This record gives sequence, C-alpha cells and structure tokens, in this order.
Amino acid sequence: MATALIGRSAAGVVVEALADTRVVLVVGPRQAGKTTLVRTFATAARPYLTLDDQGTLDAARRDPIGFVRGLDGAVIDEIQRAPELMLAIKRSVDENPAPGRFLLTGSANVMALPTVGDNLAGRVQIIPLLPLSQSEMRGTAGSFIDKVFSGDLPGIAEDAVVGRDLDALVLQGGYPEAIARHVARRRSVWFDDYLALILDRDVRDIATIEQLAKLPTLVRLLAEQSGQLANQSNLASALQLARVTITRYLEVLERLFLIRTIPPWFSNRTSRLIKSPKLTFLDSGLLASRLDVSDAPNGARPPMFGALLETFVAGELWKMLGWSETRATLSHFRTKEQDEVDFVLEDQRGRVVGIEVKAGATLRRGDFNGLRKLQAAAGDKFVRGLVLHDHDRVTPVSEQLHGMPISVLWASQL
Repeated sequence: MATALIGRSAAGVVVEALADTRVVLVVGPRQAGKTTLVRTFATAARPYLTLDDQGTLDAARRDPIGFVRGLDGAVIDEIQRAPELMLAIKRSVDENPAPGRFLLTGSANVMALPTVGDNLAGRVQIIPLLPLSQSEMRGTAGSFIDKVFSGDLPGIAEDAVVGRDLDALVLQGGYPEAIARHVARRRSVWFDDYLALILDRDVRDIATIEQLAKLPTLVRLLAEQSGQLANQSNLASALQLARVTITRYLEVLERLFLIRTIPPWFSNRTSRLIKSPKLTFLDSGLLASRLDVSDAPNGARPPMFGALLETFVAGELWKMLGWSETRATLSHFRTKEQDEVDFVLEDQRGRVVGIEVKAGATLRRGDFNGLRKLQAAAGDKFVRGLVLHDHDRVTPVSEQLHGMPISVLWASQL
C-alpha cells in the first residue's frame, strides 16, 4: 500500500476548522504527512507556499507584513521557519475575518514562542498531525477512546496482531518513509538522517543552543530512560551541563515533537502519589533506532521491548486524541509504594480510564494492582481499567477491569 494514499483522520477536523476559523494550524513532526494533507486544501484563492523554499523564506523574513498583505489566503508550510509571519497574519485576519483564510503547518510548536500564542488567541485552531496510526493504515475508525468512555467494552477483530507481528509494528513506528523500508538497517539509516536534520537545522529555527553538539548524546540518554520518571539532575551530570540548561534543551526537543512529557495524574483522595512527569519518545520506531534495536534472532523479544511497546501504545493514544469526539488528556499514575498505571485518560467531566501495558501473553493478578489503586483514587469517576497485552482474547477480571489485546486500539469490531 502506498503510504501517500492513506487517508488521514485529521482531514475531517481540518475541513470543520476551515469552515469557521480564520487560521488553522496543523502541527506535528517533520515527515509525518503534514504537507501531503494540507496541499489537498490548496486552491487558487488559497495557494500553497513553503518556507522550505529559500526564496520564499527570505521574502517572508525580509518583509512579513508585505508578504502577507498580498495574500487573500494561503497554505503556508513550515511556519516555524519565519514565526514573524504570525503577527502579520493576525493583522490580516483581523481586517478580514473570513474563515479558512490561512492554513499553516509547523514542525515545531510555534504557539510556545513568546507572543505568538497571545497574538492568535481566539483566531486559530491547532490540529495535531502525528505519524500514521494503525487505524489509519488499516482503514478502521480509530474510535477506541470514544468507545471506552461511552461504557462500551471494546471488541476485538478476528485478526488480532500478536507475537512477532506485533514486534514488527512496534519496531517500525508510524513515519511513512520508515514504514516503506522493510529492512531494519535501512530504517535506521533513515532515522539517522532524519534526526540529524532536525537537531541541526530545525533546532536553530526555534532556539539558540550553545552546545548543539551535545544534543545527539542527550537524545541517546533519553532513549535509554524512555518511559521513566524525568530525572534532569542525572542528565545534567552525565552531560556536564547545568540543570536549567537541560530543562531548556528538553523543552526544545518536545517542541520539535521528538519526545513527549506525560504529566502525573493525582487526586485529593490520596496524598501518596508521585507527582513527577514521565518522558517518552513520540514514535516507537525512532526510539528503536536510537536504542539500536532490531528483530531479535530465534523469536526472542528484542532488548527493552517493554519500553518500546509502551511508547508504541502512547503514540496510538496521542494520535486518536487528535480526532476523537471525546476531549481527554493523557497522564500517568504512580504511588509512593510504586504501584503504577502507564496511562490515564481523563475526559472533561473528570471520568477516568486507566491503561496498563504488558509485553507478555499471560496475565497475573499483580498486573492489576496499579489499576485497583487508581480505581480507589478516582472513586465513582473511574470508568474502566484495561491491561493491554500480547494476546488475542478479552479477559474479564471484574466489572470494570479487563485484560485486552493491544490490537483493541485499532480493531475494526468496536
């Protein structure tokens, strides 16, 4: 299947936003498919322009007001390369507030730049576009989050993905170009080049980094700690940098969609909770390449597969949150007694769904300890707790606790 032909679930969100919002900003990592998506919305009245073109970039930087003044509307790709355009766009859409005039993309979170977010407040809708999800690749609805909050027990398709087939999905991740390379060594070459481009050029577009050469080492150290509680002091010591510098570098890597911070979930019902965030990679394929992990011989699981699988599930959840009807946040749960739940989904009504991820096929009673603690902490707001694992059947443990195949995240029978 040609990845360029895969329908993106965010496309419908873009259509809705262009109908009633002056500026629409599609944000996500490079090579996730943003350009392919937004070019389908280019018209004679809304021409496509890319700031990866040096001439266009120079013109935008030299005279941002004049650049925008000549446009009734536009699709502008890679807006983070000239963030000064945002103020000119704000001025333009204030003078002519017709919806759908500007469709922008950013490979960095430009809304975190000083003044940019304030300038466009009330005028912009931000739509995330992450690497391909399994539901997009398989043409299924990707409605797991909506279903699990509705009270429906998610079902599972007959073609559940388990064992070595699941391993392959985790190791390839969701970037279209990486998926197209079926040999792990060739994927690693692509990820090497991809990361080098971002850490060299894209970092310079959004921040001043005094010790740029240390960023690849920082990324490697983060890979070794992916899915763990953030420990900036240890990172600072390893790189011989000040802790405040590490904090700033991590913010830059997150703004470039290489890593994500998962905040802690907490409740007033209990004070014995860890309130530190976790750091994880955005894409399991990128993480596998940084760990130099490929298919292990003799059917054995590759090293650190548990961290890779957790990253894979996090990615699928983040992607679905971008288009689900249910507006929810993603966090993690951990007590001071080390009971934990990998992911907590919480909707705007405060209802909670807990998701624990296990690489094994066999479920044990202790696998539900963290979910039971979360259930007690959430009280009547607790909807359901799931242990997602390498299996093809649903295993009920209680009315609200179930073991389920990882494939439930994208199954067609929901």
